[in-house]
Amino acid sequence: MTNIYFVRHAQPDYTCLNAELRPLTAEGQRDTAKVVEAMKEIHLDYAISSPYKRSYDTIKQAAAEHGLTIDTDIRLRERLNGKSSNNMEMFRKRWADLSFSESDGECLKSVMDRNIAAVNDILDAHRDENIMVGTHGTALSTILHYYDSSFGLDGFLRLIDFMPYIIRLGFEGRECVEKEEILIVAKEFKGGKNH
Repeated sequence: MTNIYFVRHAQPDYTCLNAELRPLTAEGQRDTAKVVEAMKEIHLDYAISSPYKRSYDTIKQAAAEHGLTIDTDIRLRERLNGKSSNNMEMFRKRWADLSFSESDGECLKSVMDRNIAAVNDILDAHRDENIMVGTHGTALSTILHYYDSSFGLDGFLRLIDFMPYIIRLGFEGRECVEKEEILIVAKEFKGGKNH
């Protein structure tokens, strides 16, 4: 079996408007120790991350503890947000129609397609290994939806307040056969949820 441990990043500093360079808050940096602790007893063979700073930095210490360097894949990045896109109305519209997006943003189908393409490449290259993937809330939600179509808006709204969060998906080939939550750290999402 191939196990992928998807690690949603710790709390980001939303005062940094550049999504790629947005760092973790001081609290988020401290919470990366919880990722290290959660992964301590798990043998890891490989680590890969979104190139966005908050995701990479969330798994950096855990990877180092396992003697791993971290590859990056731009396909694992977060959804490209348009202006005023993080609110309940937009969340509902996007999850009701995965091809919908605000005019200056990216639809969930696009996010899912590129993330799943990256996951499939990881699965093909690292069969029967344990892999840690640094990811994001929306990106991870689309991955979970791909393997379980019942995961939708409610699942996304639950996950949005977990930073960091780790879920293990177990695969036989490219088929997801197991799902297990490993770590939940509840933090209120402050990126404009408006509810």
